[in-house]
Amino acid sequence: MDEALIRSLTPSVLTVLVRRGADFAAAEDAVQEALVEAVRGWADDPPRDPKGWLVTVAWRRFLDAARADTARRRREDRVEEEPAPGPAPDVDDTLQLYFLCAHPSLTPSSAVALTLRAVGGLTTRQIARAYLVPEATMAQRISRAKRTVSGVRFDRPGDVATVLRVLYLVFNEGYSGDVDLAAEAIRLTRQLAASVDHPEVAGLLALMLLHHARRAARTAPDGSLVPLAEQDRGLWDTASIAEGVAMLQAALARDRLGEFQAQAAIAALHADAPTAGETDWVQIVEWYDVLARLTGSPVVRLNRAVAVGEADGPRAGLAALAGLDEALPRYTAVAAYLHERDGDLDRAARLYAEAARKASDLAERDHLTRRAARLNSRRPADR
Repeated sequence: MDEALIRSLTPSVLTVLVRRGADFAAAEDAVQEALVEAVRGWADDPPRDPKGWLVTVAWRRFLDAARADTARRRREDRVEEEPAPGPAPDVDDTLQLYFLCAHPSLTPSSAVALTLRAVGGLTTRQIARAYLVPEATMAQRISRAKRTVSGVRFDRPGDVATVLRVLYLVFNEGYSGDVDLAAEAIRLTRQLAASVDHPEVAGLLALMLLHHARRAARTAPDGSLVPLAEQDRGLWDTASIAEGVAMLQAALARDRLGEFQAQAAIAALHADAPTAGETDWVQIVEWYDVLARLTGSPVVRLNRAVAVGEADGPRAGLAALAGLDEALPRYTAVAAYLHERDGDLDRAARLYAEAARKASDLAERDHLTRRAARLNSRRPADR
């Protein structure tokens, strides 16, 4: 093994490494390591191309050193990025996800459906029920929404109105459905109200608080539903009612009326009545008129028929009901109630039984079945 030969090749090997992009100091270290290995190994098995051998080994040593240095820097960066010891901050990006799913490339209805499914935790069946459409139709709508946003960047958040609609539907499902999402919807709406100064945001939060305040009185110990007129108002959460009313009054004072403020006004009138008999139904009908003009919703008109029946008598309520589609959810239950109020117990019992068969919620089905059974038990005595 000719050490003089090895050392004579050093400058040319170093030049090759530098031309390949190696830092001079790093290349020098790599060449020195290659020379040491040559001194150790060439005595027994000298290569046919000494320069080529040195270039190959030196370049490998340089790459190994570069990779090791990069890995070390990454480890150091991760250590610097680690949070300091102690309690971790409470980071919640759920509301941001609501905004991102409400993407501008989607129609408002599709954005709401997609957000309810992807972030809100609702099933396709629950969303379809909220929209009054068949489950298959809603599944297709959600699939189309997914395809629409599959190729876009989620860097443009949706508008507040779409997010409000999602939160409203999530709350409704949590309030009356089989998945308890009401408290989560209130929490997120509080976050939104803290960051967005808009009367409809305040109106929605007021509506949620006023409805949620009655939660403890809505069911009996056996799990059966308790109608509003029969609820123990002593169980209502007066603090939530006071907060909701104050929030609603501040929103209404800004004179930018929206549907959530109108709904909250109706809920506030119910909450304000010491007893069911003292409810201001005339004013509630007026607010339903406002709400119907704002939304054009057939469900609003259905609820208005109940209010008209309380304010002006069951015959007036039935007249208001006559122009609505009988396929509307709870139409049959409303008709049964108004006929019962009008004294037509036979028809009311039949309608209650029919409404029970149509009900998708078990508690509601049991409630309607009980009402039908109660009327059926009274009919022989009445005759």
